[in-house]
Amino acid sequence: MKIIITGFEPFLDSEENPTQEIIKLLPKSIYGNELIKVELPVIYDECFNILLKIIEEKKPDVIINLGLAGGRKAISIERVAININDSSSPDNKGVILQDKQIIKAGKNAYFSTLPIKQIMKNIEKKKIPVEISNSAGTYVCNNLMYHALHYIYINNLDIKAGFIHVPYMKQQVKEEVNSLPLDVILEGVIDSIKACL
Repeated sequence: MKIIITGFEPFLDSEENPTQEIIKLLPKSIYGNELIKVELPVIYDECFNILLKIIEEKKPDVIINLGLAGGRKAISIERVAININDSSSPDNKGVILQDKQIIKAGKNAYFSTLPIKQIMKNIEKKKIPVEISNSAGTYVCNNLMYHALHYIYINNLDIKAGFIHVPYMKQQVKEEVNSLPLDVILEGVIDSIKACL
């Protein structure tokens, strides 16, 4: 199998992004299955345009997109992406989108096709904080998740895809801010990949 796993560059006031670090630390394969590691820009639509070229070239079986959700206490497996861009925060090009559909003719929402319950079970076994989240937000993470699932749907592709948010790394925040050690986040991501194999 081929698994595309994506992370994002730093954004807003964060100088680091744990998903960027995870992409660097992941192995090239798990159980002989190839990991295709991709770093994406925090830019509406452009993040997917880059991913799309890799999907078309590599023809993956699974796509797992990772993003930072600062302030969350647990690894959050996203259930649904909604067809809206809406944030007062700019992307890394300085663009602010509010109350704007991602794809005008697109469905209102798409559900993750990853085995989200199995992913949660795998991570729980390691005593790592984990949850299923019903909101991927309305910023670039949701934009990417929606685009990927829409593309798979309209092209009737046999690709499992979804999104996982991770908390801050301990090293990048003050102690009172919710975070997890990077090695713990990495272990949770590896367990997520294993659940998809």
